[in-house]
Amino acid sequence: MHDYAALAALAHVIRRGTFDAAAAALGITPSAVSQRIKALEERLGAVLVRRGTPATGTEAGLRLVQHFDQVRLLEQRLDDDMRPADGPASLRIAVNADSLATWFPAVLPALPVLYDLVVDDQDHAAEWLRRGQVSAAITSQPAPVPGCDSFDLGAMRYQALATPAFRARYFGAATDAGAAADAFAAAPCVTFNSKDGLQARWAEAVAGTRLHLTGHMVPSSEAFARIVELGLGWGMIPDMMSDAARASGALIPLVPDRPMYVALYWQVSRAMATALVPLTRRIRKRATEILRP
Repeated sequence: MHDYAALAALAHVIRRGTFDAAAAALGITPSAVSQRIKALEERLGAVLVRRGTPATGTEAGLRLVQHFDQVRLLEQRLDDDMRPADGPASLRIAVNADSLATWFPAVLPALPVLYDLVVDDQDHAAEWLRRGQVSAAITSQPAPVPGCDSFDLGAMRYQALATPAFRARYFGAATDAGAAADAFAAAPCVTFNSKDGLQARWAEAVAGTRLHLTGHMVPSSEAFARIVELGLGWGMIPDMMSDAARASGALIPLVPDRPMYVALYWQVSRAMATALVPLTRRIRKRATEILRP
């Protein structure tokens, strides 16, 4: 049986970054926080916190915090009238940036929890579930992660967009696959981060060959779209984020009628499935309204 007072101290240190902030949140001294975590580490024989500025959790520490959050959420769901003394439960979810910037926030009122959202590429979000560090994830992986259920949500529709001037400068003469490959080699693109392979997959499908794209790395969906609108590069932008810019002519497709569809799935840990029923129901309903079947 875990010492849940110690787990609460661990969770606050990892989330707040300092022992002082954790102590203030719990109403105890920093020394007491440190003693609780040290006792937990000695009992488990593992380092749980990297003591730096800020303090961060090791993989073992993050898994324990996830377990603590799950227990609290399950207890809260058993009796909504019995709130934990230190506030509502926390729920950690992995979600891709484009969903978070568009349709996903509207589903969050489904549960009375404090959300801890991990932003990661949809192609990699399932890894957080495999490591036991989140309770659910928006992912592009249809096959359920072991111990999870997977729900088909539909697909986000993307187009490769650029300003008219950018397209004319780099792609005006691209009338065949070879010319397109040369244009992609010269034209800077915009990617979200090193995990973002969307631009490369689309460009290689158009050019019919392997490509090495270069350009800007912008880890924000809103800033990503803004960089494209400023003419600094081309990028794959979801339709729901580019409707106005396309309608005004500020952005145009690099290649007409060549959208890319990214299928999304909601994967939920079976241990948490019952507690997350209201959220799962809201997500599936919202997805039918917003995403492509």
